Amino acid sequence: MLKEFKSFIMTGNVIDLAVAVILAGAIGAVVKGFVDLIMMPIIGHFAGGVDFKDMKVVLTEAMVGADGVITKPENAILYGAWVNTIISLIIVGFVLFMIVKAYNKTKKPVEAPAPAGPSAEEKLLAEIRDAIKTQK
Repeated sequence: MLKEFKSFIMTGNVIDLAVAVILAGAIGAVVKGFVDLIMMPIIGHFAGGVDFKDMKVVLTEAMVGADGVITKPENAILYGAWVNTIISLIIVGFVLFMIVKAYNKTKKPVEAPAPAGPSAEEKLLAEIRDAIKTQK
């Protein structure tokens, strides 16, 4: 059983999947940083200086005690963070589309095998058919 497990783990598909998952996590972090730190400030600038990350609808205000300590945190819908997530999704989707498109260009088209000629039996039958036609 251990030998079978080792054989399974060492196959190319499992290793490729592991590499893909690790790279996806790294690419996700890069795209999140790109969206949060570069794209959203630019979009916010053109949207009138809005910082999307801080946009929210407060459902319940935070309760602060007399000593200035928050006794009950606010309850809010953070739709600005959701906008950031949607933009990240669009960017990741576009990047993956471009990668797949480039990969497909590198693949050589597979040529269909030439149709096989008639077998010896088929050739013999065709000769017999032709001989019968000429006798009539």
